[in-house]
Amino acid sequence: MLKLKNQRWEKAYFEQERGSVLNSWPTGQEVDLEDAFRFHQSLPESKRAYCKLRAGEESKIIYLQPRAGVALLTQHIELLSALESKGEADFLPTTIDSYTRQNRYSEAARGIDESKAAGRSLLNGLPAVNYGVANCRKIINALHLPVQIRHGTPDARLLAEITLAAGFTDFEGGGISYNIPYAKDVPLERSLAHWQYVDRLCGVYADEGIIINREMFGPLTGTLVPPCISHAVGIIEALLAAAQGVKSIAVGYGQGGNIYQDTAALRTLARLGRKYLDQYDFPDVLLTTVFHQWMGGFPQEESRALGVIAWGAATAALAGVNKVIVKTPHEALGIPTAEANIAGLLCTRQVMRMLGEQSLATTSRLKEEQDIIEQEVDEILCKIFELGEGDLAAGAVRSFEAGVLDIPFAPSRYARGSIMPVRDNNGAIRFLNTGNIPFSQEIKDFHRKKIEERAQMEKREPGFRMVIDDIYAISKGRLVGKPR
Repeated sequence: MLKLKNQRWEKAYFEQERGSVLNSWPTGQEVDLEDAFRFHQSLPESKRAYCKLRAGEESKIIYLQPRAGVALLTQHIELLSALESKGEADFLPTTIDSYTRQNRYSEAARGIDESKAAGRSLLNGLPAVNYGVANCRKIINALHLPVQIRHGTPDARLLAEITLAAGFTDFEGGGISYNIPYAKDVPLERSLAHWQYVDRLCGVYADEGIIINREMFGPLTGTLVPPCISHAVGIIEALLAAAQGVKSIAVGYGQGGNIYQDTAALRTLARLGRKYLDQYDFPDVLLTTVFHQWMGGFPQEESRALGVIAWGAATAALAGVNKVIVKTPHEALGIPTAEANIAGLLCTRQVMRMLGEQSLATTSRLKEEQDIIEQEVDEILCKIFELGEGDLAAGAVRSFEAGVLDIPFAPSRYARGSIMPVRDNNGAIRFLNTGNIPFSQEIKDFHRKKIEERAQMEKREPGFRMVIDDIYAISKGRLVGKPR
């Protein structure tokens, strides 16, 4: 493997890598790029993610997309058909099972067999690699909306080859966001290189006029992630993807809880993403934003869970975003049913329609949040480029080694794990410990002051007990984990 650099892969090197990827599992032999190009070109615009996202961006439409995936192909198609017809979804998902995410295809094959014997899914998603191109194409042919691959895979090369050849037009993930929050022992340099492969593959499709949307996973660990951290990761992954020829990029953000901070985060994510893409000569890349409804612990009662979903819907509507990833009232109970997914979609749709003509005005409080996030992201990215001596890929690896970029509560041993987030008195996520994040003293003082205000209100010292209380707060009916 070439030494990791942020430069477009040469055709000869890419073809060499493709040979080993396609030969790594039998269904890889089904991939025929010329056939894939013809199939994509035959698809109506209504099935192409890029076309729909571009139209939505121009018309200021907020789209809804659920999460869903089961082991058996016919049941998966039935599930997505229900979400399309009864759930009023705008985009459809295909969530991939955990064995496939770890490239354990033999175990995924056993999961299919056991699911067939049981008559129901015994996997937490669709093992698309095992089904191969022809079978996965049945999903695209059966539906009328764009379908996205959602997973959590450090090495998604074969998954991308098969599903893109099958006609999927939207592929989620990145070398940081699908490694550090998901895996323990995968070196960052390796996952970044594997995702350069995925992005170069999307670039090959783009060379034929077939634009695949690449969505960067914003929530990361989904637990008290400060906006500047997810923004920095998303922008890095966006720039790396654009360098390989990707022409449609969606950057994501996971709901934090404070409506001012969430609104500031979504608005700055769009501005900062566009700023950096333009600054590094990618003005022709379509950039859209994705809002993930609450990714932390949910209440077990469906009625309370629907309240959390409605709260996320209101935030998205008031803040403004291109797409919302919708949760279900079964989040605390396990893999949701089709009915639960439909309930989450319809709840979100109702709230967003009612708030369609409204937005959150820019107050001094909102402006403060926006200014802070933009300054934090710029300080982080400036140091990353410095560490990489101008090369973003090298800088990303070195930044995690140095703790200049860090993700809270991540399992990866390639993250320092030295930052500690906590909520302030109003529920906004702040830094209790900034670790080695290269913040100016002004930023550090801002966070310290906000946390001290909460500590004084609660009459206790700032510390890890606050963090634990905050993690469990929403499942107990509150946002801030205040002592009772």
